[in-house]
Amino acid sequence: MRRMLLGAALALAAALPARAEYPDKPITMIMPYSPGTADVLIRAMGEHFQRTLGQPLVLITRDGGSGVVGMRTVATSAADGYTLGHTPMTAIVVQPHMVRTAGTNPENFEAVCGTNENILGVVVRAESPIRTLPELVAEARRRPMSFGSPGPNSLPQLGVWRVQKATGVEFNHIPYRGEAQHLNDTLAGRLDFSAAVVSSAAEMVQAGRMRLVAVFSNRRHPDFPDVPTAREQGIDALQLSQVGIYAPRGTPAPVLDRLEEACRTSLETPVVKQVLATTRAPGAFIPRAQLNAILREEFASYGRILRELGVQAE
Repeated sequence: MRRMLLGAALALAAALPARAEYPDKPITMIMPYSPGTADVLIRAMGEHFQRTLGQPLVLITRDGGSGVVGMRTVATSAADGYTLGHTPMTAIVVQPHMVRTAGTNPENFEAVCGTNENILGVVVRAESPIRTLPELVAEARRRPMSFGSPGPNSLPQLGVWRVQKATGVEFNHIPYRGEAQHLNDTLAGRLDFSAAVVSSAAEMVQAGRMRLVAVFSNRRHPDFPDVPTAREQGIDALQLSQVGIYAPRGTPAPVLDRLEEACRTSLETPVVKQVLATTRAPGAFIPRAQLNAILREEFASYGRILRELGVQAE
């Protein structure tokens, strides 16, 4: 009888279709912003993904809505590991507080890994007498000061908001669309300073046209090791901009494990390290469990901040 049952079980197993091992087809990576340095990073990582997983990463741009359009596409895709998104946290932890129908809340995603950090900072034109963040605050106590950022409620602007919160000073915020124009207006003297992603201003700083006076990270920017963080300068203004890879909620844990490991090892390859150095976006691998926890914490934090700023969801 045991032989008969074993034989029947083997026959049934042989009749069932073989279960394909993940991945057995290309993986789509949604890029929710216009093509830029992030694409260069993912293409470099994709070479390692293909060697490790045996399938290519296919990049597709779905920009719009400060990352919401692309990340909503990820959130509503099948939870099978074949559609991922690579983005700063803004679309997940900030935009849902501003757009009721964003559909990009943290509960709609599974983190795969953190890849790099867009370190944020404050820059002034080279002719400015201001060399430190406390000097900037002291100047704001003497006279009105204006600054530019890449947009209303952008992370660089929120970094300056944290300076205001910590010191009691007020700055006049002038929001722009993107980085280039407000940096140019700071260079021209139309603004007192700019709050920006450091990589956007790096060439001008290295050319001696602008001065980086502080960064909002918990570490110094590797290209500017002599520039202290805000906290090192005695002002509690920590504003992180972690970038990561995300999958739809419900993606199986074994699939996420394989993706996380491919991500971790890709960030250790010389090619990817070189891309991160060239784009001035320091690598920052974060395991998926930790990144999921950070998402929840940051989402709650931004909810409080935006309410205090008087921002209401549309």
